[in-house]
Amino acid sequence: MRPLIAGNWKMNGLSSALAEIEAVARIASETKPPADILICPPATLIARAAAAARGRIAIGGQDCHAEKSGAFTGDISAEMLKDAGASAVILGHSERRQYHGETDAEVAAKTNAAWRAGLAAIVCVGETEAQRDEGDALNIVAGQIAASLPKGATPANTALAYEPVWAIGTGRTPTLAEIAQMHAHIRKCLGGGAIRILYGGSVKPANAAEILAVAEVAGALVGGASLNAKDFHAIFSTVHAKA
Repeated sequence: MRPLIAGNWKMNGLSSALAEIEAVARIASETKPPADILICPPATLIARAAAAARGRIAIGGQDCHAEKSGAFTGDISAEMLKDAGASAVILGHSERRQYHGETDAEVAAKTNAAWRAGLAAIVCVGETEAQRDEGDALNIVAGQIAASLPKGATPANTALAYEPVWAIGTGRTPTLAEIAQMHAHIRKCLGGGAIRILYGGSVKPANAAEILAVAEVAGALVGGASLNAKDFHAIFSTVHAKA
């Protein structure tokens, strides 16, 4: 299973940040890590990011609308992302679920839209701190997978990203045992198979190697550390191919 290291730039990045994408693409081309490298910049940079990457790394979007087109001011369809040069899209990120009220059903509709446009979907799931404290984390994630992931998911068109909401941007991470438990649980929910399960939530150079070594962790969804080419390289340089 070839790991996937995906960078989520969130609402960060102006034209000057394209130099970081060029640097990551150059480093990846020179070092040839045993992993797929993806950066998801804001929509305003996707076309120029794809041009800078020149196929050396993949470029993705951070969200899409479920419809191909229509009167949806400010939204972007999966087909538009594909046309701009994206090959993947992050869907159901906890910040979208929390701040935009996205439901599991909406995430499922967007996932179908991504597949329709020929994009790979990175579907995010994860529990809040309160849900974990209540001992309900496993049930919450199982429910999100069941309702957010449509039938038809394959290793080629889908990855799952487990992101404990309480660890995103806080500098906190679950213990390695907690990560292992949740990733094993997600694999069981998926019925086995080879869909990659990424870990996301305060992944940084200091903890990447130990997280990526955990069983069933087939990559990472990286936030702030992906904005800097040096830091992002420090993360994907720790990757080793997994059987």
